[in-house]
Amino acid sequence: MHIRPATPADLKGALAVYKSARAFMCKSGNPNQWGDSFPPRELVEQDISTGALRVCVDENDEVLGCFAFLSGPEPDYAHIFEGSWPNDEPYDMVHRFAVLRQGRGVGGTMLDWALEHGRNLRVDTHRDNKPMQGLLDSRGFSYCGIIRIGRNGDERLAYACCDPKAREVPER
Repeated sequence: MHIRPATPADLKGALAVYKSARAFMCKSGNPNQWGDSFPPRELVEQDISTGALRVCVDENDEVLGCFAFLSGPEPDYAHIFEGSWPNDEPYDMVHRFAVLRQGRGVGGTMLDWALEHGRNLRVDTHRDNKPMQGLLDSRGFSYCGIIRIGRNGDERLAYACCDPKAREVPER
């Protein structure tokens, strides 16, 4: 597996990943984070055209997972409740993080890449997204508080990893 920037040829694969992730979320007790239509095709196309979307592919170049890797500031992160960000330094973010199938190490590979390439990394997730919370915990992220999503006002749990180089990466 390796991570690379997505190209327009990856759109179909990325949309399949997001469709699979929505179904998994629903089955695992998290039906509200993305509902049945997030992220919309137009946002995925925008992520590809701006160079934000990263794909995790296998040796046959099949898309196994994807995520948007962005630089801050993020307007939704400007106000954090019931906690605080660990610092005010520039940061990168992971958004729209999804895998095609669970339990194959794809999520860990993608998050490890983001930690290696990011600075002062920030992530948010839904309160009901226990698999993502577990992955963040396993990679040294700290819970920071609650943020609100501007598009709909929903709450998200906010996490940060300020010194990714100092954390221990689990053996694969």
